[in-house]
Amino acid sequence: MNKQLFAKLALIALGAGAAAAHAGLATSTFQVQMTITSSCSVTTAPTNINLGSVVAQTAAVTQTGNTTFKVNCSKSTPFFIGLSPSNNNTVGAGVMSGTGSNADKVPYTLYSDSGYSIAWGNTATSSSVGNGKSGTGAGMASGNAVSFTAYAKATSADFTPDTYTDTVTVNVNY
Repeated sequence: MNKQLFAKLALIALGAGAAAAHAGLATSTFQVQMTITSSCSVTTAPTNINLGSVVAQTAAVTQTGNTTFKVNCSKSTPFFIGLSPSNNNTVGAGVMSGTGSNADKVPYTLYSDSGYSIAWGNTATSSSVGNGKSGTGAGMASGNAVSFTAYAKATSADFTPDTYTDTVTVNVNY
């Protein structure tokens, strides 16, 4: 009888051991990943600069104006802004063309300061301010926009009477 009891106890122990062998934990891991790339945009477009109206004359004139625009860039993104007149002049010197049939070109210069002493051109790159302006992004929310003012000045009015215009492109390099 001892043999039977021993055999039964052995079977119970074996069964308990087998149950314990099936109770366990296996683990693995994974990551959640997202890549955020740099981004910039001109979020408040500049309005037109109107240099006013002046009588044609040979004497020097000083016709000035300005416009403000805002730029949003992703957080901590450095950016550099260049202004490019339609003649692709890189030093901020543009020319306005008449809207009539005349071929005159009225010169003007773009500036980055209200004293009209620092020309704002288009030599900025994604890694250098050049003759432009620089900033650092604070995020894409509208409240994080960085404001810039561009100034323009024309110094001559000895041209055919007409309305003269030019288109300037704002280049945000980041």
